[in-house]
Amino acid sequence: QVRLVESGGGLVQAGDSLRLSCAASGGTFSTDNMAWFRQAPGKEREFVAGISWSGGSTYYADSVKGRFTISRDNAKNTVYLQMNSLKPEDTAVYSCAAASKYRGIGQRTRDYDYWGQGTQVTVSS
Repeated sequence: QVRLVESGGGLVQAGDSLRLSCAASGGTFSTDNMAWFRQAPGKEREFVAGISWSGGSTYYADSVKGRFTISRDNAKNTVYLQMNSLKPEDTAVYSCAAASKYRGIGQRTRDYDYWGQGTQVTVSS
């Protein structure tokens, strides 16, 4: 059973940075595509960033492009989301997700098989 555990969230001010981590266990992390999603209060969960199993391909939502960077360390079974120049509209619960590399890097929640419990990011103005 794959288990994903996020960490690194918190309360920051606009313009600050945060790095989220997602530690995976119980599965085949090195052959899984990974992604970060977020869900703000009253809104649907949305795709933030995705990375291929090898780390060779990355994808970003337009709203975070140029500010967020997704990366992974397969030796540590961990995927990261570096978030810079944070804005109040980035406030949300951030969750990581995993899917077999054969499924591609989708941007829909149904493209992923496993999910973490999420970590809260709050950006004050």
